[in-house]
Amino acid sequence: MNDATQTHRPLVERCKQGDRSAQFELYQRYSKAIYNTLLRMVRHAHDAEDLLQSVFIEVFTKIDTFRYESTIGAWIKRIAINKGINFLKSRRLVFEEFGPQDDRAEEPEEDNGVCLSVERINEAIRKLPDGYRLVFTLYALEGYDHEEIGKILGVSEATSKSQYSRARARLRELLKTNDS
Repeated sequence: MNDATQTHRPLVERCKQGDRSAQFELYQRYSKAIYNTLLRMVRHAHDAEDLLQSVFIEVFTKIDTFRYESTIGAWIKRIAINKGINFLKSRRLVFEEFGPQDDRAEEPEEDNGVCLSVERINEAIRKLPDGYRLVFTLYALEGYDHEEIGKILGVSEATSKSQYSRARARLRELLKTNDS
C-alpha cells in the first residue's frame, strides 16, 4: 500500500502496542505543528502548551481506535482542533449571527505592496477576537471550508463566512496600524 493514509503505519502500530520510544517519536514528529495550530487558536502560549499535552494524552489513550482512514497527522490535528474549540467554548466564545449582507468572505484581496513578516502576521492574528481568530485559523490556515466550520462550531455557514470576512478586515486594520 502506497496510500498517504499508511504514512507512519509501523510507528503507529508500535504506539498501539504501548512502545514508549514510538510514542516519543510520534510526539516529536507532530508536536511543533500541533502546538502552532493550538497557539493560533487560543492565543496564549501556556494555554497552547496545556492543550498540546492534553491532545497527546488523548492520542495515546485512543490510538487503538485509529483505523488509517486518514493520515495519523490529520487525525492528531482533528483532536487538537476539537480540544482548541472546546477550550474556547469553555471560555464562552461567542459567535454573532450576521445576515447575508455581511457575506463578503470571498471578496478579492487588494495588493497594497506591503511586505509582511510571518511574525507580524501571527501577532496580528493573535490580536483578533476569539471568534474571528478561530474561523480565520480554521479557514485560511487549516483548510476547512465554511460549511465544515459551521458544523464544527455549531453556527451557520453564513456566520462562518461573515466572521472570516470581518477577521480579514480587522487583520488589514491591525497590519496597517503597525506599518512603520
